[in-house]
Amino acid sequence: MKRIRSRVLSAVARRYVAKRGIDLASFSAIPEPTKAPLQRIGMDPLPRMRQIRESEPLHRLDLPFDFTAYLVTGYEEAREVMSARDAFSTDIRHLFSGSGPATSDDIGGLGFTDPPVHTRLRKIITPEFTMRRLARLEPLIEGIVDRALDDLAAAGPEADLAQLVAFPIPFNTICALLGLDYDDTQAFARLGSARFDATHGGAAAFGAVSAQREFLFEAVARQRKDPGPGLIGQIIRDEGDTISDHDLAGLADGVFTGGYETTAGMIALSTIMLLRDPEWAAMVRSGDRETLDRVVEELLRYFSVVQVAFPRFAKHDMELFGRQIKAGDVLLMSLSTANRDPRLAGDDPETFDPLRIPRSGHLAFGHGIHRCIGAELARMELRIALPRLLTRFPDLRLAVPESQLEFRQLSFVFGIEALPVRF
Repeated sequence: MKRIRSRVLSAVARRYVAKRGIDLASFSAIPEPTKAPLQRIGMDPLPRMRQIRESEPLHRLDLPFDFTAYLVTGYEEAREVMSARDAFSTDIRHLFSGSGPATSDDIGGLGFTDPPVHTRLRKIITPEFTMRRLARLEPLIEGIVDRALDDLAAAGPEADLAQLVAFPIPFNTICALLGLDYDDTQAFARLGSARFDATHGGAAAFGAVSAQREFLFEAVARQRKDPGPGLIGQIIRDEGDTISDHDLAGLADGVFTGGYETTAGMIALSTIMLLRDPEWAAMVRSGDRETLDRVVEELLRYFSVVQVAFPRFAKHDMELFGRQIKAGDVLLMSLSTANRDPRLAGDDPETFDPLRIPRSGHLAFGHGIHRCIGAELARMELRIALPRLLTRFPDLRLAVPESQLEFRQLSFVFGIEALPVRF
């Protein structure tokens, strides 16, 4: 899953403006050519994105920086780039000068590291995300979901499902998984949303990144002295001083940001979709695991809430899809567009079809060595939350017409801030 793509534009902007003596604080807008992959009409990618996919495998972005960037929109092309670990790097720390809204110390975790560092860190955390280990969390998640539904019932008969259900479920799950215990969890949660919001440019997102990582550095420091029962404490017990506070905070940061905002968006958006057709809701309520799995996978493909994958920097000159790529060029993969490619989804890929059997695996969690490590946890939360929600509230419906819902207009993680429902 996944992750903080706004960092790249801010990082490159830093390098560009530093050469020209410009204060990065004044660079608050996301360049216009990069907005299309982050925008939608309702819940669908812009038609322009489909047109780009159908016309050119690599679409050059006209950016006001001293580097070249390409947008990858096709399924097979995006999958190929994300598989090419030896040809591309995701490490952006060299772009930071060490001052301003964020420094290289704010960049960590799996998403922005290359092998062998990435290999070492992923090996530390992977055992906690196996199906066997995650099965132990199922009763915990069921309890978190039921408490959230209790809160929704108490607030009804009209309430905000996003704030009472969609956001608390993954937030409380991740906090429990990591072993976090914050007095001001709401402030921490808001930072998680702000870091993905590109509306106010990269500098604002970086401020949220830095503030949120301060929480995690403090948590790691406390647990160095008294390791807790969660993942942070377990890694400290297993690894001791062989893992630095910086690396451990980076791992915790990646788990939190990859597993909170994305799953919250999926729960809310999935609810909207399933309420469109009583038969779809009945499929989720049926209790049939195979049917539920197919519905969840189609929801993940259709929404692709992580809109752009980790950027890849070319390590050397190469020819790619008919274009000459130079070392240092940046490739941005539009996952939402790639997942609507007929080469993946077959006929009518722009339509939600809960019975669809795709031709290959979707890219909602990325692909290759940077594929979201929490993919199975996200699936588990959806498989638990959606049936329980629709079974407990069989008359659940939107409190306003769907056309009046306000979806995020410019965010690396697509979602909705409020979802008023009646029951």
